[in-house]
Amino acid sequence: MIAEEFIGRVVAVADGDTLTLLTPDKRQIRIRLAEIDTPEKRQPYGTRAKQSLSDLCFGKHARVDVKTTDRYGRIVGRVYCAGIDANAEQVRRGAAWVYRKYARDPALYALENEARLERRGLWALPEAQRVPPWEWRKAMRSGNRFKPGTEHLGLR
Repeated sequence: MIAEEFIGRVVAVADGDTLTLLTPDKRQIRIRLAEIDTPEKRQPYGTRAKQSLSDLCFGKHARVDVKTTDRYGRIVGRVYCAGIDANAEQVRRGAAWVYRKYARDPALYALENEARLERRGLWALPEAQRVPPWEWRKAMRSGNRFKPGTEHLGLR
């Protein structure tokens, strides 16, 4: 049975939507932020998305409202770092997309639209570089490579 909530201190940030929580009983728990998806490390804006989550959460007290466990065994949840909703803040900053396949919170879509309109974060990139991470991963699995200016070749 999955606990409904974890608390602890963020001791690692793997990327823009994955972190490690150290609980008071010294367990390290890998957490995937629910309902959002950030650029992969090798994708445009990937490093900056990771830095954004680090700025929000690294070394800070966090609470995780657990939603589920993913296929990699990570806890998936809504993460609050020092009282800030990190999932929503990543979207507001333009460091994440709303993960359409899993999103249930309509407020996230409004935050994404606002970030896009104000060209925050990844939304300031040239359009050819703004590839949703789920599409980028699919292209990588099939051997395609995204390159700016190749959208006319059907790689986007």
